[in-house]
Amino acid sequence: MSSKSNLSEKSIGVVGMGSFGTAIANILASKNKVIAYARRMEIVDEINTKHSVEGLKIHESIEGTHDPEYLCKSCDTIFLMVPSAAFMEVVRAFSPFLYPYHMVIHGTKGLCLNLPSNKSLDEVGKISRKNILTMSEVILQETVVIRVGCLAGPNLARELYASQPAATVVASRFNEVIMEGQRLLRNDKFQVYGNSDIVGVELSGVLKNIIAIAAGALAGLGLGENAKGLLISRGMVELVYLGNALGGSLKSFIGLAGIGDLVTTCNSTLSRNYTVGYRLAQGEKLTDILNSMEEVAEGINTVRLMKAFVEGTGMRAPITENLYKVLFEDLKIEEALQYLMKYPFSVDVDFL
Repeated sequence: MSSKSNLSEKSIGVVGMGSFGTAIANILASKNKVIAYARRMEIVDEINTKHSVEGLKIHESIEGTHDPEYLCKSCDTIFLMVPSAAFMEVVRAFSPFLYPYHMVIHGTKGLCLNLPSNKSLDEVGKISRKNILTMSEVILQETVVIRVGCLAGPNLARELYASQPAATVVASRFNEVIMEGQRLLRNDKFQVYGNSDIVGVELSGVLKNIIAIAAGALAGLGLGENAKGLLISRGMVELVYLGNALGGSLKSFIGLAGIGDLVTTCNSTLSRNYTVGYRLAQGEKLTDILNSMEEVAEGINTVRLMKAFVEGTGMRAPITENLYKVLFEDLKIEEALQYLMKYPFSVDVDFL
């Protein structure tokens, strides 16, 4: 049997060794040899000489590399774990070495803007669905890879690294991608579910970051659990409406990658998006917060894109729209909350 038809004979690739990529690489390394790509040579050297990433110990079977071609030749299954801001650049760097036999599963909870090269979001103002790419759509557009999957769920990296009980969803239109993701990742502490609605699962992981920022802001203001319950429930409704408009299904939004991830990130100080909201409520400036964070809070870019999307489609998304004003137009968080309290919702749930 050839190596291309027997995935277990090859190493598993992980592209991106941030906190989430490192946690996933560790889980994968308990069953397989892992080759991990990092853009910074000092990280590659640390992986290979100290078996650590910025001081954090990792499995000894993880090999570091800075060479996309080497990783692609050595691995048939690749986990792409890079921030959305760098996603397009990294995919294009790997594209010459990817082939249809490769299987790519990404874990990036973000969106890419799809505009003519001479246009920016500020210039166009309003956008439609064709101007928004999920990460799986970026992979399909920029490479010849066919079998693409997504990893999403309540997966706080620090808890995964510590082997605390958790679960995730592998989503793909291809059942073999789901099965391979489950085979590679599932263990006694990590349950892996499958879902064929890859766009819905991607959007769930993306859109919940908006609500997580707002939840952190409520906590920073000390406004209590009742207010958070209001925010999460109304946020779930908004997530469903936005997600449906972008092509996802209700089933995905009320599953582990949707409400499961939403509840987790709206209640965790380990969430980068929650932390942004909390610090904003404490009076810090957005630029100062972002400059001091080691990793990206994906919700910031998502708020900008969804604000332009709702304006382009004529929808209303009160939490997103007011959070945009807080982040980019100096609206005080207390005023945004008052708007939410007074917004004339006529029924509790109207999407079922």
